[in-house]
Amino acid sequence: MQTTGTTLSLAPDRVEDSWSFLEVWVDPLQSPPYVLLLLGDKIGSWYVFDPAVGYGLVKTFQSYEDAQLWLLEDEYEPLAGRLSDAEIH
Repeated sequence: MQTTGTTLSLAPDRVEDSWSFLEVWVDPLQSPPYVLLLLGDKIGSWYVFDPAVGYGLVKTFQSYEDAQLWLLEDEYEPLAGRLSDAEIH
């Protein structure tokens, strides 16, 4: 079985093997709703990726609270639930 990396962007893949969990955030005011992904890694950094642009890195944060505030300021809302690394492995 062939596998691919987690991102298609040219940016360095900072979370390939060290991610802890993933949240999906949407802007419900757009039609269709715009989606961003929030990944937390095992050392406490947080990354926002945009699936619409090849999963490119949008922004990096040093805390979940900072990432959450940034997303909420842009009127994104989290979808219920969280996918953790432990659930997959």
